[in-house]
Amino acid sequence: MRSERMPQPLARRILLSFILLTALVAGINAWAIITVLHEVEEDLVGEELRQDMAAVENVFLTEGRIPDLTGGSALYAPTLQPQKPLPRELETPHPGYQEVVTERVAWHVLEEEIDGHRFILVRNQDAFEAREKLFYNVVAGGVLLAIALAYLIGRLTVRRVIDPVIRLAAAVRAQGAARPLATAYGDDELGQLAQAFDQAFSELQAALERERLFTSDVSHELRTPLMIVSTSCELLARGALPDNSQRQVARIAKAGADMQALVETFLQLARVQTARLAEGDGVSLEQIAAEQVAVWQPQIEARGLSFVYRQEATVPGRWHPTLLRVVLGNLLRNALHYTEQGEIRLCLEAGGFRVEDTGPGIAPEELGRIFEPFQRGRHARGEGLGLGLSLVRRVCAQAGWSVTAEALAAGGSCFTVRLLA
Repeated sequence: MRSERMPQPLARRILLSFILLTALVAGINAWAIITVLHEVEEDLVGEELRQDMAAVENVFLTEGRIPDLTGGSALYAPTLQPQKPLPRELETPHPGYQEVVTERVAWHVLEEEIDGHRFILVRNQDAFEAREKLFYNVVAGGVLLAIALAYLIGRLTVRRVIDPVIRLAAAVRAQGAARPLATAYGDDELGQLAQAFDQAFSELQAALERERLFTSDVSHELRTPLMIVSTSCELLARGALPDNSQRQVARIAKAGADMQALVETFLQLARVQTARLAEGDGVSLEQIAAEQVAVWQPQIEARGLSFVYRQEATVPGRWHPTLLRVVLGNLLRNALHYTEQGEIRLCLEAGGFRVEDTGPGIAPEELGRIFEPFQRGRHARGEGLGLGLSLVRRVCAQAGWSVTAEALAAGGSCFTVRLLA
């Protein structure tokens, strides 16, 4: 199974890029310095050995003898000086200049044939190799120092670059309908980004305000005709109508009552969007739960169902009464709508609450879209619009809560709302 790589923070990516670039440049410079040093070494030592070999050849050809050398060089002529043993590293002929480096020796060697005799000029390079090794260590230390400095400078630079972005992100998260963001930034890229956020916020707030006004106006306009429908149904129900007509009137009255409850919910949500919860105005979960139990328990028991209310834990905090009332009320209404026998349970637990029922449950293919608007389960009854659970999810998202749904193993469904993270 292919694993997804977690994206790294922008600051870390910039810092790593800066360090890698520095390491690459320092490495290339170190390689160039070492290569040039090696080439210069070969040229200088090779030239010295050639001059010494030229002097040997001149003495040997003019005087017929092998001169004594100074300056740290050794001369071998196996055919002319058999008493001077040739090192085994030089036994194989290799005319020209070469470096012989083994675990035992490190030599510069120049071999030539003079008047039919093999002459080998050797210069020990142990001291030079030691200096060269020291130089390599210095170069390597310089590379490491450059990387360390790149890390320190990179952190300071990244902080100066990223801090304004972090402040802008924090301001965006904290932005309500408050002051514009662009005033805190100059006329640079960040300032242009802040201006774009300001424009997006303004357009979004205007759209939300239009939506709120539309919802409020439509809800107000619908209340009067719905009240007329409800009153007319009551008057018709009092008359002497056939049983079939009475059932139709009751069905219309039920649909009108559901529609009126939905309109009231929309009105409450429209008011909530313009009124912030003042300090101390919230209510406890237990208060809203007791209120909703008083509203829904009679309706549930009138259907021949059992209602169980349990407080398994105390949930600290105070919550917006309208939002909590809409969420809890819609979940209880949904449970009543789908349950034909058994019981409905409301349980307060640590961090929130859950509503369980013994209805037909939720099919696996319906779990992914259960909170979408106008989605009704295949076991739905009546003429509901399928907006209740969609409202629950939207309200939870607005309040910073979470809601999940699952099918119970013993049958039925469970909706869990988390008020606390």
